[in-house]
Amino acid sequence: MRPKVSVQGLLALVTLVGIAADQITKALAVADLEGKAPRHILGDGLTLDVYRNSGAAFSFAPMATLLFSAIAVSVAVVIARQASTLRSSAWAVALGLILAGAVGNLVDRLLRAPGGGRGAVVDFIDIRYFATFNAADSCITAGAILAVLLSWRGIVMSDQTTRTEEETLTG
Repeated sequence: MRPKVSVQGLLALVTLVGIAADQITKALAVADLEGKAPRHILGDGLTLDVYRNSGAAFSFAPMATLLFSAIAVSVAVVIARQASTLRSSAWAVALGLILAGAVGNLVDRLLRAPGGGRGAVVDFIDIRYFATFNAADSCITAGAILAVLLSWRGIVMSDQTTRTEEETLTG
């Protein structure tokens, strides 16, 4: 008989696996690729090469590193607060992926030079004509797509009842 994993356990498992995958692949990329010639995987279409990104996706707002650190902390707090009410395994996976990505990149911002929430994120997967990213970015993207699909299909995140507009107006 297989042990049953709680929805909160699934959220934690997905988060921890995502963070571990992100940090391990970044460590390997820095050790094997930094300061060396890019490694071409699919011609010029997919290249492995280390970039330090102090901004957000597509190197957006490189001077706002502290803001991105604060956003990552906020995302983590919101998801952690939602975890106790979570009842959907699919939502646990979506939120776990988003949390893993936020925390994975936050670790870089906190621990990589110059540190203190201002560190640059290690990006190393370079898709020509698109972006350079990492496993944390992939987690965020996959989690966000899953969250949109779950919302679109009307899958409820938790069993908390929501107040109707009429209840809100009448108190």
